[in-house]
Amino acid sequence: MAVALGLFAAARLTGLAVLAATAWATGHHPLTLLGRSWDSRWYLGIAAHGYGHTLHIRPGVVYSDLAFFPLYPALVRAVTAVSPLGGGAAGLLVSWTAAAVAACGIYAIGVRLHGRAVGTALVLLWALLPHSVVLSMAYTEPVLTAFAAWSLYAVLTGRWLWAGTLAALAGLARPNGFAVAVAVLATAAYEIFRTLRRGGKVTHSLWTGAALAPLGWSAYVVWVGHRKGDLLGGYFAVQRGWGSSFDFGHGSLRFTRHLILQGDRLVFPMTLLIVAAAVLLYALFLLDRPPLPLAVHTAVLLLITLGGSGFFESKPRFLLPAFPLLLPLARALVRTARARPWHAVVVTGALAGLSFAYGAYLVVLADTPL
Repeated sequence: MAVALGLFAAARLTGLAVLAATAWATGHHPLTLLGRSWDSRWYLGIAAHGYGHTLHIRPGVVYSDLAFFPLYPALVRAVTAVSPLGGGAAGLLVSWTAAAVAACGIYAIGVRLHGRAVGTALVLLWALLPHSVVLSMAYTEPVLTAFAAWSLYAVLTGRWLWAGTLAALAGLARPNGFAVAVAVLATAAYEIFRTLRRGGKVTHSLWTGAALAPLGWSAYVVWVGHRKGDLLGGYFAVQRGWGSSFDFGHGSLRFTRHLILQGDRLVFPMTLLIVAAAVLLYALFLLDRPPLPLAVHTAVLLLITLGGSGFFESKPRFLLPAFPLLLPLARALVRTARARPWHAVVVTGALAGLSFAYGAYLVVLADTPL
């Protein structure tokens, strides 16, 4: 794990160095860009002042901070309460720590399924995704991925109370955090069915873990609904105010048509390419007959990404917790490294160059919401 975590840290620190150089060359401060960009400002506002901030952009478009789940701002608030750090620095500390914890969880899953070499390659590939710069920002994806990875690991090892508790916390981190709960519930249902079919007795820990898994996400959605006067629909009304809804991919297809016919800035075709690659990787992932919790977790995240409307350029970020998609690539990279080491070095170097350059472009130059 130390080797995997060291490679992860080296990759992300090198990416930060490239980003910092780009920022200074263009008259920006890198820590400000990392700690106070786009959604980060909303989270820091919640951490400092609580919920209640709304922006009326135009008729039918209302940005409310109730769209943002509470775990990350709560962690930032806790750090600022016990340390001299300001909001932005506290947000970065939470994200960087969570990214390291997530990397350890991803490694543990890779090792359990395919051995230490694949676990290490899986972490390295996750660190070198084109959009992995988000892991170094004051964003919620590292927190969600940390809870998701360890919850899924707990399911794989039969630790149901841990699985349910961590899934509940994942559900408090982001809207798509419920993918973890769905994975836990689907696997628990399968285990219950298999146990009862054999005439066995289902353990209390399995029942309790399954019951805990959806509580975090459900509690926040119901709380927002109560606050908005519509218990079950209030949260989704808030999301529609941001232009986000699940429309079975209609909005994504419409924007894809625009890209093909008219073109747009680099970030949009890159988004289309990354999402298309994710679909292909999921097909390859299923061919390896993966464990049920990983297959379900990844499928739900992919479904949300493909079927959701709203900020098209944010779709790669939504896929960061879908790290099992990288398992086929990690296994291929390990095979290549054993047969032709220099080929693996060239491939890894190319991925690193793309990740560092594109990450700097996204944060410093693109001026596009992440």
